[in-house]
Amino acid sequence: MNKIKTAVIGVGSLGQHHARILASHPQSMLSALVDTDLKRLEKISNKLKIEEFITYKDIIGKVEAAVIAVPTPMHYQIAKDLLEAGIHCLVEKPFTTAVKEAEELISLSMAKKTVLQVGHIERFNPAVIAAMPYINNPKFIEVNRLGPYDPRTSHIGVILDLMIHDLDILLSLVQDKVIGVEAHGAKILSDHEDIVKARIKFEKGCVADVSASRVSLEKYRKIRIFQPDSYISVDYAGKNLKIYQKKENVKVVKGLGDIKVLKPKLKNEEQLYKELDHFLQCVSEGKKAVVSGEHGRDALELALEILKNIKL
Repeated sequence: MNKIKTAVIGVGSLGQHHARILASHPQSMLSALVDTDLKRLEKISNKLKIEEFITYKDIIGKVEAAVIAVPTPMHYQIAKDLLEAGIHCLVEKPFTTAVKEAEELISLSMAKKTVLQVGHIERFNPAVIAAMPYINNPKFIEVNRLGPYDPRTSHIGVILDLMIHDLDILLSLVQDKVIGVEAHGAKILSDHEDIVKARIKFEKGCVADVSASRVSLEKYRKIRIFQPDSYISVDYAGKNLKIYQKKENVKVVKGLGDIKVLKPKLKNEEQLYKELDHFLQCVSEGKKAVVSGEHGRDALELALEILKNIKL
């Protein structure tokens, strides 16, 4: 197996874990680490014994694939320069700051025949993966994602920081056109919205209530999906899945005996490893990523629509 020469641009709180995994993955030859924080860069590069660079352009010609894990406003320019050089890219979420930027990167990736993946990591959550075969015509979806405030993401609000994860999952579940958005929120700890509740309506009738908050002391991440014959509960954080279904030949439930409860056994796998493993497979086999640039753009577009409609 020919190893893929990889790089990580931005070795902060998340980027360092990308580096850790790519340094040991059997399909990866981690060849470069990039960061403008020299102290942080030296610490990670010394630990992993990987060559360090201050400028991302210096890795062009040295690697085949790169993870971009820098603040969102920098995603577009870095991805553009790397894609133009024929380097495959995994760009952390949010994909870009503007839909137009996302579309330009998608077109560039197609022209250069490079893999473009967006880091919506919940797609690789074992509970989400196991739930997908049971999804059938959702009518109502309720999502709650709460967590503590992190000053590192103070440059964006909770919609682009946290809610965008669930928007990507929501679009993958419903696969329908959004026809209405209503949102309310409040600024509490930053200059951006820190808590938001949004109602999203789809053309074929599904309605989703999505809540996100970074004013919580504890992490809470759950999605509930209600369908004509079943209720599906996914605990993102606990990696837990429960499915409540009407038993066959039961038209109207008259008691608990008419309901069967399924608890699929989930694989104990690190989501980030699965995400990077998929990226490397796509690069190796020339496949399109399961979370493509188009998916990143669609989640961003919905996030920006919620942001536009929010009442603070």
